[in-house]
Amino acid sequence: MAEPEKDRNKYSLIVPTYNERINIALLVYLIFKHLPDVDFEIIVVDDGSPDGTQEVVKQLQGVYGEDRILLRARPRKLGLGTAYCHGLKHATAKIFTQLHSVRKQLQTGADIVTGTRYVKGGGVHGWNLMRKLTSRGANVLAQTLLWPGVSDLTGSFRLYKKSVLEDIISSVVSKGYVFQMEMIVRATRKGYHIEEVPITFVDRVFGTSKLGGSEIVEYLKGLLYLLVTT
Repeated sequence: MAEPEKDRNKYSLIVPTYNERINIALLVYLIFKHLPDVDFEIIVVDDGSPDGTQEVVKQLQGVYGEDRILLRARPRKLGLGTAYCHGLKHATAKIFTQLHSVRKQLQTGADIVTGTRYVKGGGVHGWNLMRKLTSRGANVLAQTLLWPGVSDLTGSFRLYKKSVLEDIISSVVSKGYVFQMEMIVRATRKGYHIEEVPITFVDRVFGTSKLGGSEIVEYLKGLLYLLVTT
């Protein structure tokens, strides 16, 4: 029996958080504002934020409904990659997304739609020159060594069909910032249909980035690992 159209077009949006009490409210508001005709659920995976993030999410559940906003908390910080794995376990839709790419998937039927800052129409806002150069340099290095078939490896604005995500994630070992890069590289190697959409990345409204020197070292180690194993 064919699946009902509503079930086929439902999306699960996974949002990992740590100390995002103010930003999560703004993010949820913008999602509902810009996807008024899309059937979706937001799965917030919070890693034990001490700033009250979970309390804000519970308030948002009261506004939008617990069926639209699911809080799936963990006791402490366990890593970005494992947060997506945890969210996937609780997803009820057959398409999983990390925001923005829903309409492109409906048009093309792609297995993965990934946002890119590095094509016409894309870019970043709110970064200083050093951060732009660091990001661009890291991406060029990865492009040169890995030939991933997409222009932006480290962005987190992606959509996956659930079955595709389950297949790829089973072979991924990275758990931090390298997770995004490993996911897209392995998807390319497996021959999945990937589409790109231009995005303008806007730096966080409140708080500071959690990307630091240790993450840069992790990125370089991950790059070498993927060079050897893919």
